[in-house]
This record gives sequence, structure tokens and C-alpha cells, in this order.
Amino acid sequence: MIPELRRAYNAAFTDAKYATYRRRLAEGAGCPVEFRVAESPIFLPAELREAMVRATHEILGQLMAPGHQRASLAAVPPGFDVPGCDAHPLFVQVDFAVTREGDHPDGRLVPRLIELQGFPSLYGFQLFQALELRKLVPGGERLEFLLSNLDVEGYRRVVGEAIRGGHPAEHAVLLDLDPPTQKTYPDFAMTEKLWGVRAICPTTLEKRGRELWYRRDGNPTRILRIYNRVIVDELVAKKVELPFRYTEPLDVEWAGHPNWYFRWSKHALPWLRHPAVPEAVLLSDLDRPPDDLDRWVLKPLFSFAGTGVKVDVTPADLDAIPAECRRQTLLMRKVEYAPVIDTVDGNRSKAEVRIMVVWTARGPMPVTTLVRLSQGKMMGVDYNKDRTWVGASTSLWP
Repeated sequence: MIPELRRAYNAAFTDAKYATYRRRLAEGAGCPVEFRVAESPIFLPAELREAMVRATHEILGQLMAPGHQRASLAAVPPGFDVPGCDAHPLFVQVDFAVTREGDHPDGRLVPRLIELQGFPSLYGFQLFQALELRKLVPGGERLEFLLSNLDVEGYRRVVGEAIRGGHPAEHAVLLDLDPPTQKTYPDFAMTEKLWGVRAICPTTLEKRGRELWYRRDGNPTRILRIYNRVIVDELVAKKVELPFRYTEPLDVEWAGHPNWYFRWSKHALPWLRHPAVPEAVLLSDLDRPPDDLDRWVLKPLFSFAGTGVKVDVTPADLDAIPAECRRQTLLMRKVEYAPVIDTVDGNRSKAEVRIMVVWTARGPMPVTTLVRLSQGKMMGVDYNKDRTWVGASTSLWP
């Protein structure tokens, strides 16, 4: 999207360089990278980048309004209502499609909100991926990838303070189900390398009264802070039995608190009024289907990685949602991604940019971006498997 950088990158690209890049990612993480990484970064123009950051701050401002904060409480299932929820999420992800204004092929590039989540993302892997991708760009050492005037050490400090909360690394754990089997395990491995926080399966914990303990290098170690990466959908689907209940009070700190996974999510989209936010409505609040149903997308509120999303919606799809699930299903006006990434494979790729936020003592701080490239209807890394120049990436800019 910065033409001179794109031309230089594409002219210098080779499959051998891409293979070396993928190998270095696996070597750096110390494990295979099972999801697809794209052949290229995107080159994010200043005007578009600033529009995304500005929209992120404005959207978070609306979400913090007392009326929405009260309404968001209804999103939390009673069985996963964790005590001690704080006043705001510690981590927030705001995903924007790169679109053309008015969907006109020559319109200026503008962001359109696709998703938001009060939940951590790949803060470890993204730092490493950006540093490695920058090496593929001619003159890449002059390019930036961090926001809020951060340098690499500043990023490590801000994210590390959020994850560890001032505790020694051994008393903070990253919690997810069977971590080595997760596709996000490269991020878990990088998290331990960067901040010393180890990935632990919650089924292996020991509960002692209100305390949680785990074994670190064979030694019983008390947990004071949990970097929560457990996706509740997976917990429920696999019927996992834990040694503690989410609803009971525990003497641990949460980074971030699990309730924000529900409270700031697609559940919030119908509340937002912003030029970057498409119209959205819960099915439970829908009197009749819109006349232009083909211009809408159907989304389960708490699906992960795009599962259950329907991009070609029919009246039968709406009728098939049972009454008890309609409050958990969103109808959202379709966003037309602009194919703006020139590639060397004969196609053009579309981009979705995640603004990754850490909430500091001074307020929400955008720290970096995560990018998904696609040449199909869906953006997640599990899609477009038969294409090239798609998958996980990041943004670079002068």
C-alpha cells in the first residue's frame, strides 16, 4: 500500500528467502509454526495507520461509557463469571478490514471494524515475526512496526509489566489447555523467552484452599498471576474438568481478567456508533430480516478463529438459529475488503489489521499490529490453504 516499498519488496522476493524466513521463525520459537505465515508484510501508509489508531481510541472510549459497561455484564455466562473483574480489560484487540471509501475501486483507503476482543493476542510472536520480516525488505532496518513511539525495549517493558504485574517470572503462568498442541504455541514459547512466563495446562494445577500451585522444574511453586489464554469455547467443547471453578474466589491476579473475553467482544458491536463500525444487530433484537440480506454476515458471538461465520446468509440460515441461541448470534453488515496488496503470484491479497492494545496506568496504549492476508472470503489463517501470499503477517512503515 506504499507503492515504492511494495515494488522494491516484490522485485527482491524469492521462494528461497521465504523458506529461510519460515525456518528462522521456527528456530526462534524452538518449535514448528503450524499456522500459515504470509510471504510478505504490508506497508501501512501513515494516514491509514493513524485512522486505525484514532478509531481504536474512540471505540474504546465508547465501550468505557457507564451504560455500555453495565450492559456488557449480561454477556458473561453465569458458569464463567469470575469474581473481581477490574474496571477495564488489560489487553484489547481491535481488528480492521482495509477497505475503499464507498467501496469504490479508486476510493481512499479506510478502516472498517470487523471484530474486537478484550483478550490477549500474540504479543510475543508478533515482535519476533516483525523483526524477521523486516530483514526481507530492502532497506528494512529503516522501517518501523511498533506504535505509541515504542522501541523494542519499550515494547518488552510495557508488555512484560502487563503480563507479570511486577511479580517474579516463576510466580506468573500463561494458562491454556495442553499448550504444546495449540497452534499459538510459538507465541507461548516466545513469551517464555521474552518474559520468563511459562505455558501451563490448567488441568495440571493444584488447588490449596484459595491458592493455585504448579510444578516448575520439579519444584512446587505458587501462582500469583495468570496470563489467561484459555478460550472458553474449547474448554466447554472438550468438557475439560479443572481443579478449580472459575466462579470461586482465588488468591490470584488475572492478566487479563477472563470476563472481558465476553464483555468486550462481538456482543458490543450493536452499541457502537462510529464511522468505522458497520451496522450490527443481535438476532434476538431483529424484528424482520433486512431486505438486502446478501449484504450481511452472520456471526456467533463467541466463536474463535472464524468458526461458524456465514458470509452468504439466507433467510433459512436465520430461521435455523434456535430461540435460545439468538442472543448469542450477530447479524453484521458485510464489509468489502479491498484487494490492495500486489503479489508475485498473479493475484492481489486483502488485509485485516489488528491494533494490539495494552492498558497501562496512563490508559490504553496501542503497541503493535497483527495482520492477516487473504485472497478468499475468510481472513483467518485456517483459510486460503490452497493460496500463496496469505496468512499471518505484520505491518511495516517508514
